[in-house]
Amino acid sequence: MAGYVPHTDEDFSRMLADIGMASIDELFGAVPEVLRLAGGLDLPEGLAEHEVADTMSALARSNRELVCFAGGGAYDHDISSVTRALAGRSEFVTAYTPYQPEVAQGVLQALFEYQTLVGRLAGLPVANASVYDGATALVEAVNVAVAATGRSTVWVSAGTNPHWVECLRTLSAGRDLQIIEIPTRDGVTNWHAAPGEGARLEAPAAIVSANPNYFGCIDPWPRARAVADANDALLVGIFDPVASGLLRTPGEQGADVAIAEGQPLGTPLSFGGPYLGMFAIADKYLRRLPGRLVGKTVDVAGRPAYVTTLRAREQDIRREKASSNICTNQTLVAIAAMVQLSWLGTMGLRELATRCARGTRYLREALLGVPGIEPLAGAPVLREAAFALPVEPELAIERMAEEGFLAGLTVQCEGRRGLLVAVTERRTREQLDAYCSALEKVIS
Repeated sequence: MAGYVPHTDEDFSRMLADIGMASIDELFGAVPEVLRLAGGLDLPEGLAEHEVADTMSALARSNRELVCFAGGGAYDHDISSVTRALAGRSEFVTAYTPYQPEVAQGVLQALFEYQTLVGRLAGLPVANASVYDGATALVEAVNVAVAATGRSTVWVSAGTNPHWVECLRTLSAGRDLQIIEIPTRDGVTNWHAAPGEGARLEAPAAIVSANPNYFGCIDPWPRARAVADANDALLVGIFDPVASGLLRTPGEQGADVAIAEGQPLGTPLSFGGPYLGMFAIADKYLRRLPGRLVGKTVDVAGRPAYVTTLRAREQDIRREKASSNICTNQTLVAIAAMVQLSWLGTMGLRELATRCARGTRYLREALLGVPGIEPLAGAPVLREAAFALPVEPELAIERMAEEGFLAGLTVQCEGRRGLLVAVTERRTREQLDAYCSALEKVIS
């Protein structure tokens, strides 16, 4: 590694002299001896490039290829060759932040088209050019609500992705936000259990609800909208972009802010990221929109042109006045989602959602015919469902891996633990039948 150290001994001497020290040991003298590494790092000798490739190939061959039935926000969907080819073009892969629109028209136009498609999915007039992922989108949506209302309480349905809520709680710890969880009943948010007028609590800034929710259940927003209206709060609707092929949009159901995880649209599972946060908003809150917004205009010759617009936030404004600190986005992943959506079209998205729903229904009926398996929630589902098993879900997942399946995720619903199972269009009838047979074998 010595050949990769950019500084010479003379450089070290000059830097030490500038800070009034005689040696590296003196520089680190404040570090207690017990915390210092003695004897150097125990690392093997370096390998040649072909040896590294051989080693990595050997490691890869030890992997087991499992048929994926896991979901919970990240799904094993097909990615079209069109999406891979276009989103992988060097013009997109190497593009940087489009601060200079005169040299970034292609990327800006692609992001403008992405925003248009997300706005249509969400049923809201304005969408940004993405945030980091679904959890970040939730945090930013709450930021919008807190800034708009001046309040610091948020009501969150227990049907919200628990990892997203964890991220929101991390934010709340530093901003003195109070997160109140509203329980579910039979898998659907029980808004009747929300705090009433006599609860001596501040009215909420936001009502957060997902449809479909984390348990896979259809959890419509009209009741949540009524609760938001009663408290003069914003409704934050979490939607599934694939389920949008069959369900009414969040905007049609009264959401002020609509957010989603965009991974199902053209992004592989990739061990958890990078993913894509979709974010759309009602006109009245446009000035509070986080992140980057691309607008369409004309240049001096009257030709269509694209620019980032309404940039009075993030790095363009004083931090204490900004409602958002996000100053970048997931450009490449957003472009992949744009291409995938364009390739699918309205009918293709509907067909995709229908295939997922039919597969889920088929597997659900088959599993409920297995002795000992019960629904964890009775509400209608769309493309994933939760089941109570006669064995611990962790044990079932471990043993199903031996049968060649990534069986699902552990989930807790209303005090009961179970298995959350997702079905995408990639799962064949043979795979569904084999999964059912394997799970029956495992639990018996």
